[in-house]
Amino acid sequence: MKFLVCFIGLLLGLGNKADAQQCASMADIKKVHDFIAASWNKTVRFSPEDTGTLIGLPYRYTVPSMNDSFQEMYYWDTFFTGEGLIADGYGDLAQSNVENMLYMVERYGKMLNGNRTFFENRSQPPYLSKMIEHIYLKTHDKEWLKKVLPGLKKEYFFWMTRRLTPIGLNRYSNEATTSDKKRILSVLQRRLGDGFRDKIERMSDGERMEVASHYIAECESGWDFSPRFQTRCEHFCPIDLNANLYGYEKNFEFFAEELGFGEEARQWHQKAEQRKALIRKYCRDENSGLYYDYDFLNEKRSDVLSAAVFSLLFNGVLSDEEARRLIPAVLSLLEFRYGISACENKEYGIVYQWSYPNGWAPLNYLAVNGLDRYGYKEEAFRIARKYQMAVVNIYKATGNLWEKYNVNEGNVNVTNEYKLPAMLGWTAGTFVWVSQYLASDK
Repeated sequence: MKFLVCFIGLLLGLGNKADAQQCASMADIKKVHDFIAASWNKTVRFSPEDTGTLIGLPYRYTVPSMNDSFQEMYYWDTFFTGEGLIADGYGDLAQSNVENMLYMVERYGKMLNGNRTFFENRSQPPYLSKMIEHIYLKTHDKEWLKKVLPGLKKEYFFWMTRRLTPIGLNRYSNEATTSDKKRILSVLQRRLGDGFRDKIERMSDGERMEVASHYIAECESGWDFSPRFQTRCEHFCPIDLNANLYGYEKNFEFFAEELGFGEEARQWHQKAEQRKALIRKYCRDENSGLYYDYDFLNEKRSDVLSAAVFSLLFNGVLSDEEARRLIPAVLSLLEFRYGISACENKEYGIVYQWSYPNGWAPLNYLAVNGLDRYGYKEEAFRIARKYQMAVVNIYKATGNLWEKYNVNEGNVNVTNEYKLPAMLGWTAGTFVWVSQYLASDK
Protein backbone atom coordinates (compact mmCIF):
# COMPACT_ATOMS: atom_id res chain seq x y z
CA MET A 1 0.00 0.00 0.00
CA LYS A 2 2.63 2.54 1.07
CA PHE A 3 4.75 2.00 -2.04
CA LEU A 4 1.74 2.50 -4.33
CA VAL A 5 1.01 5.80 -2.57
CA CYS A 6 4.66 6.83 -2.95
CA PHE A 7 4.71 5.93 -6.65
CA ILE A 8 1.53 7.88 -7.40
CA GLY A 9 2.91 10.90 -5.54
CA LEU A 10 6.09 10.85 -7.58
CA LEU A 11 4.17 10.62 -10.83
CA LEU A 12 1.86 13.50 -10.01
CA GLY A 13 4.61 15.86 -8.80
CA LEU A 14 2.32 17.95 -6.64
CA GLY A 15 4.87 20.16 -4.89
CA ASN A 16 5.80 20.04 -1.20
CA LYS A 17 3.11 17.58 -0.14
CA ALA A 18 3.96 15.35 -3.12
CA ASP A 19 7.57 15.40 -1.97
CA ALA A 20 6.21 13.65 1.10
CA GLN A 21 5.39 10.67 -1.11
CA GLN A 22 9.01 10.02 -2.08
CA CYS A 23 10.13 6.66 -0.74
CA ALA A 24 13.46 5.07 -0.11
CA SER A 25 13.98 1.70 -1.75
CA MET A 26 13.86 -1.40 0.40
CA ALA A 27 17.49 -2.06 -0.49
CA ASP A 28 18.61 1.38 0.68
CA ILE A 29 16.59 1.12 3.89
CA LYS A 30 18.20 -2.24 4.59
CA LYS A 31 21.69 -0.81 4.08
CA VAL A 32 21.07 1.86 6.70
CA HIS A 33 19.47 -0.62 9.07
CA ASP A 34 22.36 -3.06 8.60
CA PHE A 35 24.80 -0.25 9.43
CA ILE A 36 22.82 0.56 12.58
CA ALA A 37 22.51 -3.08 13.62
CA ALA A 38 26.26 -3.56 13.21
CA SER A 39 26.97 -0.39 15.19
CA TRP A 40 24.74 -0.58 18.27
CA ASN A 41 27.36 -2.44 20.30
CA LYS A 42 29.97 0.18 19.38
CA THR A 43 27.96 2.74 21.38
CA VAL A 44 27.79 0.61 24.54
CA ARG A 45 29.95 1.63 27.51
CA PHE A 46 30.53 0.21 30.98
CA SER A 47 32.27 2.50 33.47
CA PRO A 48 31.25 1.64 37.04
CA GLU A 49 33.83 3.90 38.72
CA ASP A 50 34.01 7.70 38.74
CA THR A 51 36.94 8.73 36.53
CA GLY A 52 37.87 12.38 36.07
CA THR A 53 34.69 14.17 35.01
CA LEU A 54 32.94 10.91 34.06
CA ILE A 55 30.37 9.71 36.59
CA GLY A 56 30.47 5.95 36.99
CA LEU A 57 27.25 4.02 36.33
CA PRO A 58 26.49 0.53 37.66
CA TYR A 59 25.14 -0.95 34.42
CA ARG A 60 25.99 -0.89 30.73
CA TYR A 61 24.77 2.21 28.92
CA THR A 62 24.64 3.72 25.45
CA VAL A 63 26.28 6.93 24.26
CA PRO A 64 25.19 8.91 21.17
CA SER A 65 28.37 8.53 19.12
CA MET A 66 30.57 5.55 18.34
CA ASN A 67 33.71 7.63 18.87
CA ASP A 68 35.03 11.20 19.27
CA SER A 69 32.39 13.50 20.78
CA PHE A 70 29.41 12.67 23.04
CA GLN A 71 31.00 9.81 24.97
CA GLU A 72 28.58 9.93 27.90
CA MET A 73 24.97 8.91 28.41
CA TYR A 74 22.61 11.83 27.90
CA TYR A 75 19.08 12.12 29.22
CA TRP A 76 16.50 12.81 26.55
CA ASP A 77 18.71 11.49 23.72
CA THR A 78 18.56 8.08 25.36
CA PHE A 79 14.77 7.82 25.15
CA PHE A 80 14.83 8.05 21.34
CA THR A 81 17.83 5.75 21.13
CA GLY A 82 15.92 3.33 23.32
CA GLU A 83 12.98 3.23 20.93
CA GLY A 84 15.34 1.85 18.28
CA LEU A 85 17.00 -0.52 20.74
CA ILE A 86 13.64 -1.98 21.77
CA ALA A 87 12.53 -2.31 18.14
CA ASP A 88 15.82 -4.08 17.28
CA GLY A 89 15.57 -6.54 20.17
CA TYR A 90 17.92 -4.81 22.62
CA GLY A 91 15.29 -4.28 25.31
CA ASP A 92 17.75 -5.36 27.99
CA LEU A 93 20.07 -2.50 27.03
CA ALA A 94 17.19 -0.01 27.05
CA GLN A 95 16.30 -1.28 30.52
CA SER A 96 19.86 -0.93 31.81
CA ASN A 97 19.85 2.68 30.59
CA VAL A 98 16.76 3.24 32.75
CA GLU A 99 18.42 1.57 35.77
CA ASN A 100 21.41 3.91 35.37
CA MET A 101 19.13 6.93 35.26
CA LEU A 102 17.39 5.83 38.44
CA TYR A 103 20.83 5.46 40.02
CA MET A 104 21.62 9.08 39.14
CA VAL A 105 18.24 10.25 40.47
CA GLU A 106 19.00 8.51 43.76
CA ARG A 107 22.53 9.95 43.90
CA TYR A 108 21.82 13.52 42.76
CA GLY A 109 18.09 14.04 43.30
CA LYS A 110 17.53 14.40 39.56
CA MET A 111 18.55 12.78 36.31
CA LEU A 112 21.50 14.83 35.10
CA ASN A 113 21.93 16.22 31.59
CA GLY A 114 24.51 13.43 31.26
CA ASN A 115 26.92 11.42 33.40
CA ARG A 116 29.57 14.11 33.70
CA THR A 117 30.33 16.15 36.82
CA PHE A 118 29.95 19.40 34.88
CA PHE A 119 26.31 18.44 34.23
CA GLU A 120 25.42 18.32 37.92
CA ASN A 121 23.84 21.79 37.72
CA ARG A 122 21.00 20.74 35.42
CA SER A 123 18.75 18.03 34.08
CA GLN A 124 17.24 17.67 30.58
CA PRO A 125 13.72 17.17 29.17
CA PRO A 126 12.09 14.48 31.34
CA TYR A 127 11.48 11.21 29.49
CA LEU A 128 12.22 8.65 32.21
CA SER A 129 8.51 7.98 32.73
CA LYS A 130 8.04 7.14 29.05
CA MET A 131 11.08 4.88 29.09
CA ILE A 132 9.66 2.96 32.04
CA GLU A 133 6.21 2.81 30.42
CA HIS A 134 7.54 1.40 27.14
CA ILE A 135 9.65 -1.23 28.90
CA TYR A 136 6.76 -2.21 31.17
CA LEU A 137 4.40 -2.57 28.21
CA LYS A 138 6.88 -5.05 26.73
CA THR A 139 7.56 -7.04 29.90
CA HIS A 140 4.45 -6.51 32.09
CA ASP A 141 6.80 -7.08 35.02
CA LYS A 142 4.92 -5.62 37.99
CA GLU A 143 7.70 -6.42 40.45
CA TRP A 144 10.12 -4.35 38.36
CA LEU A 145 7.52 -1.58 38.13
CA LYS A 146 7.17 -1.53 41.93
CA LYS A 147 10.96 -1.34 42.24
CA VAL A 148 11.43 1.62 39.87
CA LEU A 149 8.42 3.73 40.85
CA PRO A 150 9.97 5.33 43.98
CA GLY A 151 12.88 6.66 41.89
CA LEU A 152 10.53 7.96 39.22
CA LYS A 153 8.44 9.76 41.84
CA LYS A 154 11.63 11.25 43.28
CA GLU A 155 12.49 12.68 39.88
CA TYR A 156 8.97 14.10 39.50
CA PHE A 157 9.39 15.68 42.96
CA PHE A 158 12.53 17.44 41.70
CA TRP A 159 10.60 19.07 38.86
CA MET A 160 7.74 20.04 41.17
CA THR A 161 9.94 21.59 43.88
CA ARG A 162 12.90 23.02 41.96
CA ARG A 163 11.27 24.00 38.67
CA LEU A 164 7.74 25.17 39.56
CA THR A 165 6.62 28.73 38.70
CA PRO A 166 4.03 30.90 40.48
CA ILE A 167 1.39 30.11 37.82
CA GLY A 168 1.53 26.37 38.52
CA LEU A 169 3.41 25.34 35.38
CA ASN A 170 7.05 24.31 35.26
CA ARG A 171 10.15 25.85 33.73
CA TYR A 172 13.76 24.99 33.03
CA SER A 173 16.40 26.39 35.38
CA ASN A 174 19.63 25.23 37.04
CA GLU A 175 21.63 24.82 40.25
CA ALA A 176 24.71 26.51 38.80
CA THR A 177 27.46 27.99 40.93
CA THR A 178 29.29 31.19 40.02
CA SER A 179 32.10 29.02 38.68
CA ASP A 180 29.62 27.10 36.51
CA LYS A 181 28.27 30.36 35.11
CA LYS A 182 31.73 31.66 34.26
CA ARG A 183 32.48 28.36 32.53
CA ILE A 184 29.33 28.51 30.38
CA LEU A 185 30.14 32.08 29.35
CA SER A 186 33.51 30.86 28.11
CA VAL A 187 31.84 28.02 26.20
CA LEU A 188 29.27 30.41 24.73
CA GLN A 189 31.96 32.72 23.41
CA ARG A 190 33.33 29.81 21.40
CA ARG A 191 29.90 28.59 20.26
CA LEU A 192 28.23 31.92 19.53
CA GLY A 193 31.23 33.95 18.37
CA ASP A 194 32.41 37.54 18.49
CA GLY A 195 28.93 39.08 18.61
CA PHE A 196 28.17 37.35 21.89
CA ARG A 197 31.60 38.20 23.28
CA ASP A 198 31.12 41.88 22.46
CA LYS A 199 27.66 41.83 24.06
CA ILE A 200 28.74 40.42 27.42
CA GLU A 201 31.85 42.59 27.63
CA ARG A 202 29.53 45.60 27.89
CA MET A 203 27.63 44.07 30.84
CA SER A 204 28.15 44.27 34.58
CA ASP A 205 29.17 41.13 36.49
CA GLY A 206 25.61 40.74 37.75
CA GLU A 207 24.16 40.98 34.27
CA ARG A 208 26.66 38.42 32.96
CA MET A 209 25.68 35.97 35.70
CA GLU A 210 22.00 36.40 34.84
CA VAL A 211 22.69 35.79 31.14
CA ALA A 212 24.72 32.69 32.02
CA SER A 213 21.89 31.33 34.19
CA HIS A 214 19.38 31.69 31.35
CA TYR A 215 21.72 29.90 28.94
CA ILE A 216 22.34 27.02 31.37
CA ALA A 217 18.56 26.72 31.73
CA GLU A 218 18.31 26.56 27.95
CA CYS A 219 20.88 23.75 27.98
CA GLU A 220 18.52 21.95 30.36
CA SER A 221 15.74 22.42 27.79
CA GLY A 222 17.75 20.36 25.28
CA TRP A 223 17.10 23.11 22.73
CA ASP A 224 20.43 24.83 23.11
CA PHE A 225 19.99 27.21 21.51
CA SER A 226 16.65 28.32 20.09
CA PRO A 227 14.61 31.46 19.36
CA ARG A 228 11.83 30.00 21.53
CA PHE A 229 13.15 31.55 24.73
CA GLN A 230 14.54 34.89 23.48
CA THR A 231 17.72 34.23 25.56
CA ARG A 232 15.54 34.38 28.73
CA CYS A 233 14.77 30.69 29.19
CA GLU A 234 14.09 30.85 32.94
CA HIS A 235 11.17 33.22 32.32
CA PHE A 236 9.25 30.73 30.16
CA CYS A 237 6.93 27.81 30.85
CA PRO A 238 7.76 25.56 27.86
CA ILE A 239 4.93 23.60 26.30
CA ASP A 240 7.03 20.46 25.80
CA LEU A 241 8.25 20.35 29.41
CA ASN A 242 4.72 20.70 30.74
CA ALA A 243 3.34 18.23 28.22
CA ASN A 244 5.94 15.71 29.39
CA LEU A 245 5.05 16.28 33.04
CA TYR A 246 1.40 15.77 32.14
CA GLY A 247 2.59 12.48 30.67
CA TYR A 248 4.25 11.63 33.99
CA GLU A 249 1.01 12.29 35.85
CA LYS A 250 -0.98 10.15 33.42
CA ASN A 251 1.60 7.39 33.69
CA PHE A 252 1.49 7.51 37.49
CA GLU A 253 -2.28 7.13 37.17
CA PHE A 254 -1.79 4.13 34.84
CA PHE A 255 0.90 2.53 37.02
CA ALA A 256 -1.27 2.92 40.14
CA GLU A 257 -4.16 1.22 38.34
CA GLU A 258 -1.86 -1.61 37.23
CA LEU A 259 -0.76 -2.15 40.82
CA GLY A 260 -4.28 -1.92 42.24
CA PHE A 261 -4.00 1.47 43.94
CA GLY A 262 -7.31 3.02 42.90
CA GLU A 263 -7.31 6.05 45.20
CA GLU A 264 -3.77 7.02 44.19
CA ALA A 265 -4.75 6.67 40.53
CA ARG A 266 -7.62 9.12 41.05
CA GLN A 267 -5.25 11.64 42.67
CA TRP A 268 -2.84 11.49 39.74
CA HIS A 269 -5.74 11.87 37.32
CA GLN A 270 -6.73 15.08 39.09
CA LYS A 271 -3.19 16.45 38.93
CA ALA A 272 -3.05 15.77 35.19
CA GLU A 273 -6.40 17.48 34.61
CA GLN A 274 -5.21 20.55 36.53
CA ARG A 275 -2.04 20.76 34.44
CA LYS A 276 -3.99 20.35 31.20
CA ALA A 277 -6.23 23.27 32.17
CA LEU A 278 -3.20 25.46 32.96
CA ILE A 279 -1.49 24.61 29.67
CA ARG A 280 -4.66 25.54 27.83
CA LYS A 281 -5.10 28.76 29.83
CA TYR A 282 -1.61 30.12 29.40
CA CYS A 283 -0.15 28.56 26.24
CA ARG A 284 -3.09 28.41 23.82
CA ASP A 285 -3.86 31.25 21.42
CA GLU A 286 -7.64 31.21 21.13
CA ASN A 287 -7.69 32.91 17.74
CA SER A 288 -5.41 30.46 15.96
CA GLY A 289 -5.72 27.40 18.19
CA LEU A 290 -1.91 27.18 18.29
CA TYR A 291 0.19 26.67 21.42
CA TYR A 292 3.25 28.68 22.42
CA ASP A 293 5.68 28.79 25.34
CA TYR A 294 4.43 31.20 28.02
CA ASP A 295 6.54 34.03 29.45
CA PHE A 296 5.19 34.06 33.01
CA LEU A 297 7.33 37.04 34.05
CA ASN A 298 5.89 39.34 31.37
CA GLU A 299 2.54 37.51 31.24
CA LYS A 300 2.48 36.83 27.51
CA ARG A 301 2.99 34.01 25.07
CA SER A 302 6.04 33.70 22.87
CA ASP A 303 5.54 34.50 19.18
CA VAL A 304 7.76 31.58 18.06
CA LEU A 305 5.94 28.52 16.78
CA SER A 306 8.12 25.47 17.35
CA ALA A 307 7.95 21.71 16.94
CA ALA A 308 7.57 21.52 20.71
CA VAL A 309 3.82 21.54 19.95
CA PHE A 310 4.09 17.90 18.90
CA SER A 311 4.82 17.00 22.54
CA LEU A 312 1.21 17.98 23.27
CA LEU A 313 0.05 15.35 20.78
CA PHE A 314 2.61 12.77 21.90
CA ASN A 315 1.42 13.02 25.51
CA GLY A 316 -2.28 13.27 24.67
CA VAL A 317 -2.80 16.71 26.22
CA LEU A 318 -5.22 18.05 23.58
CA SER A 319 -8.85 17.25 22.99
CA ASP A 320 -9.76 15.83 19.57
CA GLU A 321 -11.26 19.18 18.60
CA GLU A 322 -8.15 21.11 19.67
CA ALA A 323 -5.97 18.70 17.70
CA ARG A 324 -8.23 18.96 14.63
CA ARG A 325 -7.76 22.72 14.64
CA LEU A 326 -4.06 22.72 15.47
CA ILE A 327 -2.64 20.03 13.20
CA PRO A 328 -3.25 21.56 9.73
CA ALA A 329 -1.96 24.94 10.87
CA VAL A 330 1.17 23.48 12.46
CA LEU A 331 2.01 21.30 9.48
CA SER A 332 1.58 24.21 7.08
CA LEU A 333 4.31 26.07 9.00
CA LEU A 334 6.67 23.33 10.21
CA GLU A 335 6.53 20.56 7.58
CA PHE A 336 9.05 20.70 4.77
CA ARG A 337 10.32 18.43 2.02
CA TYR A 338 12.31 16.21 4.39
CA GLY A 339 10.31 16.46 7.57
CA ILE A 340 9.76 18.73 10.53
CA SER A 341 11.72 21.92 11.16
CA ALA A 342 12.57 22.89 14.74
CA CYS A 343 10.87 26.29 14.30
CA GLU A 344 8.91 28.07 11.61
CA ASN A 345 10.81 29.87 8.86
CA LYS A 346 11.01 33.51 9.94
CA GLU A 347 13.63 36.09 10.83
CA TYR A 348 14.81 35.90 14.46
CA GLY A 349 17.78 38.27 14.39
CA ILE A 350 20.11 35.54 15.63
CA VAL A 351 21.05 32.31 13.85
CA TYR A 352 20.20 29.31 16.00
CA GLN A 353 20.84 25.59 15.48
CA TRP A 354 17.45 24.64 16.98
CA SER A 355 15.54 26.49 14.29
CA TYR A 356 14.79 26.46 10.58
CA PRO A 357 16.17 24.87 8.39
CA ASN A 358 17.44 22.29 10.87
CA GLY A 359 15.56 19.06 11.46
CA TRP A 360 16.25 16.74 14.38
CA ALA A 361 15.35 13.09 14.90
CA PRO A 362 13.34 13.60 18.12
CA LEU A 363 11.06 16.19 16.55
CA ASN A 364 10.14 13.86 13.69
CA TYR A 365 9.55 11.02 16.15
CA LEU A 366 7.23 13.19 18.27
CA ALA A 367 5.36 14.39 15.18
CA VAL A 368 4.81 10.91 13.76
CA ASN A 369 3.87 9.40 17.10
CA GLY A 370 1.61 12.29 18.09
CA LEU A 371 -0.20 12.47 14.75
CA ASP A 372 -0.80 8.74 14.82
CA ARG A 373 -2.18 8.96 18.36
CA TYR A 374 -4.88 11.36 17.19
CA GLY A 375 -5.75 9.33 14.11
CA TYR A 376 -3.90 11.44 11.52
CA LYS A 377 -2.23 8.40 10.00
CA GLU A 378 -1.82 9.79 6.48
CA GLU A 379 0.10 12.78 7.84
CA ALA A 380 2.07 10.55 10.21
CA PHE A 381 3.13 8.17 7.43
CA ARG A 382 4.02 11.10 5.19
CA ILE A 383 6.38 12.62 7.74
CA ALA A 384 7.82 9.22 8.60
CA ARG A 385 8.67 8.67 4.93
CA LYS A 386 10.28 12.10 4.72
CA TYR A 387 12.53 11.44 7.70
CA GLN A 388 13.40 7.98 6.45
CA MET A 389 14.30 9.37 3.03
CA ALA A 390 16.49 12.08 4.54
CA VAL A 391 18.50 9.57 6.57
CA VAL A 392 18.86 7.24 3.58
CA ASN A 393 20.05 10.08 1.33
CA ILE A 394 22.54 11.32 3.91
CA TYR A 395 23.88 7.83 4.57
CA LYS A 396 24.33 7.21 0.83
CA ALA A 397 26.22 10.50 0.50
CA THR A 398 28.38 10.27 3.64
CA GLY A 399 28.39 6.67 4.85
CA ASN A 400 27.28 7.78 8.30
CA LEU A 401 24.44 9.13 10.43
CA TRP A 402 24.50 12.65 11.84
CA GLU A 403 23.01 14.65 14.69
CA LYS A 404 20.81 16.93 12.57
CA TYR A 405 19.97 17.65 8.94
CA ASN A 406 18.51 20.22 6.53
CA VAL A 407 14.73 19.79 6.13
CA ASN A 408 14.69 21.39 2.67
CA GLU A 409 17.68 19.66 1.11
CA GLY A 410 17.81 16.34 2.93
CA ASN A 411 21.54 16.73 3.60
CA VAL A 412 23.86 17.97 6.36
CA ASN A 413 23.96 21.58 5.17
CA VAL A 414 22.89 22.77 8.62
CA THR A 415 23.32 25.64 11.04
CA ASN A 416 25.96 24.64 13.60
CA GLU A 417 27.13 26.06 16.90
CA TYR A 418 29.79 23.35 17.14
CA LYS A 419 31.30 20.77 14.79
CA LEU A 420 28.54 18.52 13.48
CA PRO A 421 29.02 15.14 15.16
CA ALA A 422 28.61 11.82 13.43
CA MET A 423 25.88 10.25 15.50
CA LEU A 424 24.17 6.93 15.86
CA GLY A 425 22.07 7.78 18.93
CA TRP A 426 18.67 9.28 18.41
CA THR A 427 19.09 9.49 14.64
CA ALA A 428 19.44 5.70 14.49
CA GLY A 429 16.79 5.03 17.11
CA THR A 430 14.24 7.16 15.33
CA PHE A 431 15.13 5.67 11.93
CA VAL A 432 14.60 2.12 13.22
CA TRP A 433 11.35 3.08 14.95
CA VAL A 434 10.04 4.98 11.90
CA SER A 435 10.96 2.12 9.56
CA GLN A 436 9.11 -0.34 11.77
CA TYR A 437 6.16 2.04 11.89
CA LEU A 438 6.06 2.36 8.08
CA ALA A 439 6.26 -1.42 7.70
CA SER A 440 2.98 -1.61 9.61
CA ASP A 441 1.21 0.20 6.71
CA LYS A 442 -0.24 -2.82 4.96
